[in-house]
Amino acid sequence: MAEPREEPPTSPPSSPPDPEAYDHPRGVQARARGLSAPYIPGGRDPDPAAARVEERRYLRLLLAMVVVIALSGFVLGVVANLLRAM
Repeated sequence: MAEPREEPPTSPPSSPPDPEAYDHPRGVQARARGLSAPYIPGGRDPDPAAARVEERRYLRLLLAMVVVIALSGFVLGVVANLLRAM
């Protein structure tokens, strides 16, 4: 019969509280949401101007793809009608 294995402790080691982190806006927001840790995934973008430029580029690409897909349906319909007429 196999002997049961001991499981490692599941709780992380505790660290001393950091008063600056407690008063940090992220800590305040985390406590307002009922989270136990003063960390909220995500954060502030370090370069919002570059992010907006990239988002605009992706928006233009998305709109171009939608237009191409929609127009290709019309083009294929016209080509199919022309081939059927021959």
